[in-house]
Amino acid sequence: MNVVDSVASQVLAQDAGSGFDWGGFTFVTVTSLIAIALLIVVTAVFGFRLGRHNVVDVSWGIGFVVIALVSAVFGDGDLWRRWLLAALIAVWGLRLAWHMARRGRGRGEDPRYEKMLDDAGGNRTRAAIRKIYFTQGIALWFVSLPVQVSAVTQGPLGVLTVVGILLWVTGFTFESVGDAQMSAFKADPANRGTIMNRGLWGWTRHPNYFGDACIWWGIFLISAQTWPGVLTVLSPVAMTYFLVYATGARRLERHMAERPGYPDYQESTSYFLPRPPRR
Repeated sequence: MNVVDSVASQVLAQDAGSGFDWGGFTFVTVTSLIAIALLIVVTAVFGFRLGRHNVVDVSWGIGFVVIALVSAVFGDGDLWRRWLLAALIAVWGLRLAWHMARRGRGRGEDPRYEKMLDDAGGNRTRAAIRKIYFTQGIALWFVSLPVQVSAVTQGPLGVLTVVGILLWVTGFTFESVGDAQMSAFKADPANRGTIMNRGLWGWTRHPNYFGDACIWWGIFLISAQTWPGVLTVLSPVAMTYFLVYATGARRLERHMAERPGYPDYQESTSYFLPRPPRR
């Protein structure tokens, strides 16, 4: 028993030295799960009532803002880091939610969700709950783990924080400018039936998804400034996987593949990472 007590004391001392509060983290993460569950339930009710599940795209950005605010308010970690992350995520998440709401106004279901439910077969209601709403709720919680961990971690802001902010700025620029360029392109009747290959869209076929990835790697770096934030590296990895392979770029590419001019666009423009267009 003396050996066990000694080991336990050393572990507790290490946790205390790292400035990480396991009890505080448990409270923050459970509260975040409850808040996200409520948001997803409300979103699902609206989705089924409207007959289209792309409303979940609006709640995606809002969900991260909710978790960031819960973490900032209920966390007991470094005050500056908590509210820095809350501010960065609020700016990104609210802009994204507004953009998705404006883009989806007056339109029907997203073809990607239609195909997802068609491929699932069986009961579409159950498939929507499982594959769209439940999956998004879990993804929101997991991707935001760096924010939750930072909320209960003590330690100074440092070089990684600065690099993280710069990466966030890069990502936000790519996403917001890319979305604005695409909106302006679609608003011009002269562009109907053509492929957007100008501006940032000439450097990467998915500047908005690339920007999202940069934002969450930046958030991770800010969290990784202090232990054990570095252990949340799987969160930005998961977000990047969603954006590149699971529900983002690859699914959109399949939808766009048969449009006239898109194969040529694929040949001349980078898939994800920006680079000068090929001739």
